[in-house]
Amino acid sequence: VMNDRAPSPDLLISKRERNKASNRESILRAARVVFAEMGYGAASVRDIIRRTDLASGTFYNYFPDKHSIFRAIVEDIANGIRLQQGLGRRNAVSIEGFIEGSFRGYFNYIAQDPELVALTRRSAGAIRTLFDEPEIMPLFHDLLTDISDAMARGLLPKLDVDLVASAIVGMAFEMAIVMVARNPIDPEATTKFATVLLIGGLQGLIAKSANKPNPAGS
Repeated sequence: VMNDRAPSPDLLISKRERNKASNRESILRAARVVFAEMGYGAASVRDIIRRTDLASGTFYNYFPDKHSIFRAIVEDIANGIRLQQGLGRRNAVSIEGFIEGSFRGYFNYIAQDPELVALTRRSAGAIRTLFDEPEIMPLFHDLLTDISDAMARGLLPKLDVDLVASAIVGMAFEMAIVMVARNPIDPEATTKFATVLLIGGLQGLIAKSANKPNPAGS
């Protein structure tokens, strides 16, 4: 016996939502490829939608412009990096482990994905402009929290938390740009270099503070 009953409204809504999620994901995947191949500046919405099976106007049902989809991609990348870096830092039992864990999580996350390597290489300037935006800020806030916790546990010296975090973020991003431009890409060597450089700077600050004259005791 054939069932002539129409699908329930709930099933129709569910299917519609699945289609919407699938379309959005398809557009995001296409955008990642286009930004990796062309860079943010040269890419257009038309280039992105051509990489999908969707109608040209479908893009604007999900994203208002090229900048908004780029921000969504960078947010997804930032969330992946947060996971990698957080594990490295929170398992650390020394200053070397904390700093090295931060850098290794970042450099390895980028280096293991050729598409992300290309995207970073060709869109570094566009990514840099998002450093103060909501998509990136959780990454920075996690780092601030972990640094404060590490200082409280005695892993890190008690220095300016904001400046230490800024140093880690700035070094990681700029060194990653150099790393992805090289062949072969070597995240481990980049991690070691960044770790030694930053720890040396922190130790220099500690020594300078220890040698500072104490007016109260003079």
